Amino acid sequence: MRTMRFGAVMVEAPARAEDWHARVRRVDQLGFDVLLLPDHLGVMSPFPPLTAAAGISDRLRLGVQVCNINFWNPGLLARDAATVDLLSDGRLELGLGAGHAQQEFEALGIPYELPGRRVALLEAAVPVLRDLLAGRTVTVDQPLPMASCDLELPRAQPAVPIMVGGNGDRVLRIAATQADIVGLVGFTSGTGRHHTDLSHFTWGGLAERIDHVRGAAGARFDALELSVLVQRVVVTDDRRAAIAEFVGDAPVPVDVVADSPFALMGTVDHIAEQLARLRDEHGVTYVTTFEPSTAALADAMARVR
Repeated sequence: MRTMRFGAVMVEAPARAEDWHARVRRVDQLGFDVLLLPDHLGVMSPFPPLTAAAGISDRLRLGVQVCNINFWNPGLLARDAATVDLLSDGRLELGLGAGHAQQEFEALGIPYELPGRRVALLEAAVPVLRDLLAGRTVTVDQPLPMASCDLELPRAQPAVPIMVGGNGDRVLRIAATQADIVGLVGFTSGTGRHHTDLSHFTWGGLAERIDHVRGAAGARFDALELSVLVQRVVVTDDRRAAIAEFVGDAPVPVDVVADSPFALMGTVDHIAEQLARLRDEHGVTYVTTFEPSTAALADAMARVR
């Protein structure tokens, strides 16, 4: 069993550089292991802030959770990732996903393909990115928008760990067969930025998705790192009220969130018990959450290391 590790996903743009530096230092001081950026229109581009963070903390690993592969030429994505890895002395982890937010595609003038087409692009891109980041020359054709490429850059680590994140059968099969880290989110992606189809948001749903990964991975399952993205962490003595506030007006049953590993609310003891359950019952050893929840998670995560 791996040691549990924890990641902070930074979404809000800083007002100035020093604000970013202070936030990176706080994540480091709270004891998190990985600092991550998302890849959405309307938030910071992921790679420049990660490069800056590498100069502020020499301990934190750095990641993207996750790059929308439809926004990137794989060769240019590999170049940016390899550059951050080089400048961080080999601390990068690259997350990849198929993208889902239709309004982002439309704003950028990128065709919003059917889910199967977007997932096919992800499936084709993962081995190409792995080869490029390992220093190999690749030659590809459709569906990728590139022909032949070699980064010709020094490598700081032999292999940049790759996460594939999502929830659907095909995406998780790609993660199981090609990635190092499987990112489990608990919801079925729609076409917008917010998710109300919490199709696998309960403990039972998580177990079913892990079983799917296990079946697809076969002999390589034990080598995979399982990761869960926790949407919110709240330390409170009134768990039901915190859950009700989290649900708000969304058409989501409160009982679903109350039985979820993707929203951790309660006392520090309760949250620590849920983290231990993720590790001991489900083999999840990598937990990420958004920056506003980092302070709430810090005490509980210290108890399960």
